Amino acid sequence: MNKKQKRWRNRILIALAIFAAIFALEETGTLTALFGTPGDVYASFVLFLIPYLIAGYDVLYKAWRNIRRGQAFDEAFLMTVATIGAFAMVLFPETEPHMAEGAAVMLFYQVGELFQSYAVGQSRKSISAMMDIAPDYANIEQDGQLVEVDPDEVQVGDIIVVKPGERVPIDGIVTEGVSQLDTAALTGESVPRHVEPGADIISGCINMTGILHIRTTKPFGESTVSRILELVENASEKKARTENFITRFARVYTPIVTISAVVLAVVPPILGMGAWSDWILRGLTFLVVSCPCALVISVPLSFFGGIGGASKLGILVKGSNYLELLSKVDTVVFDKTGTLTNGTFNVVAIHPEAGVDPDYVLSHAAYAEAFSDHPIAVSIREAYSGEIDQARIADAHEESGHGVSAQVDEHVVMVGNDKLMAEHGVDWHDCELTGTILHVTVDDTYVGHIVIADVVKDDAAQTIRDLHAAGVAKCVMLTGDRRDVAEAVGKQLGLDEVHAQLLPADKVSAVERLLNLERGDAKLAFVGDGINDAPVLMRADVGIAMGAMGSDAAIEAADVVLMDDKPSKISLAIRIARKTMRIVWQNIIFALAVKIGILVLAALGIANMWLAVFGDVGVAMIAILNAMRAMRVKGV
Repeated sequence: MNKKQKRWRNRILIALAIFAAIFALEETGTLTALFGTPGDVYASFVLFLIPYLIAGYDVLYKAWRNIRRGQAFDEAFLMTVATIGAFAMVLFPETEPHMAEGAAVMLFYQVGELFQSYAVGQSRKSISAMMDIAPDYANIEQDGQLVEVDPDEVQVGDIIVVKPGERVPIDGIVTEGVSQLDTAALTGESVPRHVEPGADIISGCINMTGILHIRTTKPFGESTVSRILELVENASEKKARTENFITRFARVYTPIVTISAVVLAVVPPILGMGAWSDWILRGLTFLVVSCPCALVISVPLSFFGGIGGASKLGILVKGSNYLELLSKVDTVVFDKTGTLTNGTFNVVAIHPEAGVDPDYVLSHAAYAEAFSDHPIAVSIREAYSGEIDQARIADAHEESGHGVSAQVDEHVVMVGNDKLMAEHGVDWHDCELTGTILHVTVDDTYVGHIVIADVVKDDAAQTIRDLHAAGVAKCVMLTGDRRDVAEAVGKQLGLDEVHAQLLPADKVSAVERLLNLERGDAKLAFVGDGINDAPVLMRADVGIAMGAMGSDAAIEAADVVLMDDKPSKISLAIRIARKTMRIVWQNIIFALAVKIGILVLAALGIANMWLAVFGDVGVAMIAILNAMRAMRVKGV
């Protein structure tokens, strides 16, 4: 609780104490004994005015200020008119005094407002925690000393130094040092990440152990931490359709109920249907109940809680409108490389000829690929555990689209596809495994082949199962990869449809076809990571980007960003969205049902001012408590 809230709380406590004391004096007949009748009524009027003004002077001021600005119809106006009206009932001696109810309405309204302020503050904590990831400085080494500079002053390519306990200020590559990184603020993962020279590193992480030297790859304004802060800050500006409806509803609803209360208070006594005091009291009760606080506060609070809860788990939703759309997702379309797979080539199998050692095949392939920077060559060198002595290599060259050849010691080694083998008249064997097949020859003798494949992510298969379990009707994969590779991945993961060998424009067309097949209010989500996914991310109802390794263009185009690149977070995001929408509609239905019921009772003269207090403050507090459940996302 901040200082403002503490002062507010103390003011309410003082008013409540005074109110309780005066109420006790009135109920025990002490005021009547002291002032007689009707002096006790006027004494009660003056005394109850004290806690009323202590608790509600700011509400009265707000109502007066809004009236002067021509913005009269809000909850402050309703509370002011209703409570002043309750005190004004003292002008009708034939009715019971209602000063206690007037003061109580203002007190409990302020209690509800304070509770609401606290609830909003709690829901903002997870968002505020994200704001703490912004570093205040970066360390630059000058003349052997570390100098703190503004991160904005660091240029791309500069070397920064991050000491243990400090946050990484800018994205870059580790050039020196080994350490563990705490990425919890970004990804929601509690397990530290190990980094060493050559590792990519993103801003916002906390360096836990060793000193790191990092060569920056982006300016501060384009780094991960800056993008996250921008997403979080702008999230509240993009409102859901339900949220916008409630805002518009309140603007129309408030004037209507105010006019209805006036009609209820004035028309029946004019028509001779009863005393003025009775109908005015009904009108005032009607006003108290009609305050739309429960709806106006609890609905946006529910969305804010859902967005904040998701951010704790490394799921950044750019606005409540996308949370609402996510709750209706019926079809999820995936890119393959970097989304369902790791996006990096790995040696998955070595199949030597009879009598040949697998290490012999791999070592000769690694030497032949020693000077290539192709991803396949890199994966072979990484799979080879030995040191490559480049002095043993001569006459290395690439044959475009076919492979490489090199002289290793006294032997000519070739590594490549079936075209390379056919060109040199070498008999080769096909492989039952799916992937890129690299055949290896030594002095034109076939010694075996190596299978290179993009490995499926550990949680990809579980993601598809979870999505189906969550009610997603169709999981589809779109990829530019070969059909046999795509179909093998699709079969392994249990996908419903696989479309392969697609260009970026083909992916957009495929998504448009799927959009045309959508049923009713169902929505389509596309999940991707690459720059060529940006057009289809924007075309889908909901675009979801892999944020840790994804391209800037994909993250910019997406509506939801997964900071740890785990596809399993997709089903979690959908469950959070659906829980949030359930809470929103629970609050809307509950608040309207109770209010309509009490409004009818107030119009019939059955509901008194105390029941009206519950209809306003009580319903608002229950709705706010329910809305705060959206922040709890553990287990969803």
